[in-house]
Amino acid sequence: MSQKPIRENTEKQSENFSFRIKIGEYEVEIKGTTEEVMRTIETLPDIVINVHKAFENVKPKTVATLTVRTEPTSKPEQEAPAKSYPKIASPAGPAEAVVKILETDWGKWRPRTVDELKEAVKANELTYTNRMLTDTLNRLAEKGIVRRWNTNTGFVYILAEKKPLKSGEQKR
Repeated sequence: MSQKPIRENTEKQSENFSFRIKIGEYEVEIKGTTEEVMRTIETLPDIVINVHKAFENVKPKTVATLTVRTEPTSKPEQEAPAKSYPKIASPAGPAEAVVKILETDWGKWRPRTVDELKEAVKANELTYTNRMLTDTLNRLAEKGIVRRWNTNTGFVYILAEKKPLKSGEQKR
């Protein structure tokens, strides 16, 4: 009698075999006897394709259409308007030029890239080499006069906030 329950238990285990596969956000479970599941697994590539197609019909389609309409300019040969950079008084050197530029509304509005600062210097008809300007920015950052941080477009610069003087402390 002890043989019969073991055999029935083994047969039940064989009938209750399952296989679960998850592909991306989709999951499929195959149940049956071991032999049935193993035969089904042999055709798994076809099943995956069919399941993918079945879920494609269920998947919500998110398509956005964007229409941009432009009006022709009255003068096609007209150039794009020049960017407006701040005008500053004649500086004593590159450090003063950078600080004066960053003190303007243009400089305070948002952190500026090296290229933007180069263009602002150029717009003021100042001739500093790229190396001189970047060295100046590095020195100003080290002194704490400007703040600098790296972004995905490169370093950006803005004036550092001035700390209020403590009582009895003299302005330097």
